[in-house]
Amino acid sequence: MVEGKVVVVTGAGGGIGRDIALAMAREGAKVVVNDIGASVSGEGNDAGPAQAVVNELKALGAEAVANTDSVSEAASAGRIIQTALDTFGRVDVVVNNAGILRDRFFHKMSVDEWDAVIKVHLYGAFHVSRAAATHFKEQGSGNYIHMTSTSGLVGNLGQANYAAAKLGVAALSKSIALDMQKFNVRSNCISPFAWSRMIGSIPTETPEEQARVERIKQMTPAKIAPLAVALASDSSAHVNAQIFAVRNNEIFLMSQPRPVRSVHRSEGWTPQTVLNHAMPALQSSFFDLERSGDVFSWDPI
Repeated sequence: MVEGKVVVVTGAGGGIGRDIALAMAREGAKVVVNDIGASVSGEGNDAGPAQAVVNELKALGAEAVANTDSVSEAASAGRIIQTALDTFGRVDVVVNNAGILRDRFFHKMSVDEWDAVIKVHLYGAFHVSRAAATHFKEQGSGNYIHMTSTSGLVGNLGQANYAAAKLGVAALSKSIALDMQKFNVRSNCISPFAWSRMIGSIPTETPEEQARVERIKQMTPAKIAPLAVALASDSSAHVNAQIFAVRNNEIFLMSQPRPVRSVHRSEGWTPQTVLNHAMPALQSSFFDLERSGDVFSWDPI
């Protein structure tokens, strides 16, 4: 399905990224396995995880190379793409999967915890995508697959930094799709539900939260890979600027913000008429203060 394509997968040393790299390789791709080998919180550096996945891919008969550069800085992100060019001569698909977590309730969150997560998820998606963009433009083709999250699309406790970054990634993907469609470049998002070491850091202070995490454990990272491979394929050329969610054996098309209701006054508004007229008129369409687990309330199928 992706025979001969050169695919860069960031954060591919384990979890979802590893399974995407394996699935791409099984379908004929040449893969750059990027992972700095850090902890869930982004600390440390170890070349072992990326090389271990490369060894797995080569055992399948695939061509693969390891890269341990960080996505969070422009220069190092550029080296990730350059690894693809130096090794395979081109780049066709970028899967922005690298991520860390620094979960904390908002009133306790530090500037460092905010910065670290934004830099890896949002800046990382930008830096790697931007490094590939010139090559995509010149060759007249390219494909971005970004990992977003229902923490941003819907909401979650203790993840203001992660949620903000992931909603930003969805907007970044849409902007890339708009700006680069004339060069035959596509950009889509996947919001994955899967048990990984990152999910293991979600706060579980109540029985309900603990039960939710137990449900997530049923969903393996391998369930995400088929959609990623399908989006990377030329057979999905008509799919652009969409947001999908994968939850075990379920695939969802997620909504994007659009007007829901409107109200107007020909003479204009005052603060008082906003309170007396606009708010009561719109209130029946207000969104509840929901979390991801409230929206996806049934057990994984």
